Amino acid sequence: MPSPNPPVPACPFDFSDALEFDPSLAELAGRGPVSRIRLPYGEAEAWLVTSFAGVRQVTCDPRFSRAAIVGRDYPRMTPEPIVSPESVNVADPPHATRLRRVAAQAFTRERVAAMRPAVERVVGNLLTTMAETGPPADLVTHLSVPLPHLTICELLAVPEADSDLLRDYAMRLLSTAPGTRQDAADAKARLRAYFAELVPQRRRRPGEDLLSTMAAAEVPDGEKPLGDDELAVLAVTLILSGNDTATCEISNIAYLLLTRAQERATLVREPARVPLAVEELLRYIPFRKGVGIPRIALQDTEVEGILIRAGDYVHVSYLTANRDPEVFADPDRLDLGRPAHPHMTFGWGGHHCVAAPLARAELDIAVTGLLARFPALRLAEPAAAIEWDTETIRRFPLRLPVTW
Repeated sequence: MPSPNPPVPACPFDFSDALEFDPSLAELAGRGPVSRIRLPYGEAEAWLVTSFAGVRQVTCDPRFSRAAIVGRDYPRMTPEPIVSPESVNVADPPHATRLRRVAAQAFTRERVAAMRPAVERVVGNLLTTMAETGPPADLVTHLSVPLPHLTICELLAVPEADSDLLRDYAMRLLSTAPGTRQDAADAKARLRAYFAELVPQRRRRPGEDLLSTMAAAEVPDGEKPLGDDELAVLAVTLILSGNDTATCEISNIAYLLLTRAQERATLVREPARVPLAVEELLRYIPFRKGVGIPRIALQDTEVEGILIRAGDYVHVSYLTANRDPEVFADPDRLDLGRPAHPHMTFGWGGHHCVAAPLARAELDIAVTGLLARFPALRLAEPAAAIEWDTETIRRFPLRLPVTW
């Protein structure tokens, strides 16, 4: 007879085998939509919700609070919590709604359309430099790393001389190594201090950049405009986002296309299919390890038939939700012709990434530009020789040598 209280599995979520799906996550999802886990850092065990329906419920249900984790040693994958306590990523409505409303004004469809020439200019310059350098070239160095960071820095009008420093701070925050907590905390403080100094300058001398846009954003009657500290934390969030998902996904998408000749040839021949293909690639790729920021149940709540008690930590897995067979037919197969269906790579509910429209534009422009400029692009060494990141929460190749 099985034990009524099976042991809670320790989940380091340190799987780094190219873009294969983490078998421990797949096993947990196979057990059922809700499981108990223990993460490397933090004071307690947590629930892990893996189904699409379960993740959708937790991320949209006000009975699960991110704000409640502030000041607590919550279960996580990194020694130092990545987000600042004041970040929109750990806020609940109505405070989160106020912050997100302002940030969203910087990423409307019209504003992102207006940003595309800047992204196209950055992509064009980077690909020209790569072509002039000549093969073999490292795609990570020439495109994946600089594009999202240079784009967000340009849109925030960060002085070019400060760009590398800000990226260094962001990378130090993403580390999962046990001895890096103080270094990550210092990097977080320096990032915030940098933007705390920049925001007042933009208030005095506004421009066309995102900081100026957010500082001048309209707010409903009776609602306070964002203060300098709030704007600084939003800017830090954008810098971290710019060095996380988009950076990983450019490399990962390129790797998959370079190791799948048929899919690459289709997109070279039919570039109009790139936007839809990018959505399927985003769904399919396990772009990070494990889980992100948890929530706390504010009251007893049932999720997928499991009772979660008030005070319990709850993590969701966007990765397993993207592979839920109840939503995606044959989910472990990459199908660039798959009919469009919302995925969870940019999150869901109240914490869906407000900058997702910009990330999509970057990926569309990067993939289209890369295949148009280098239609014969191929790996310069065997796929098995590619070295992958093992030191942070991200999944991406550290180097991607290509030739043409």
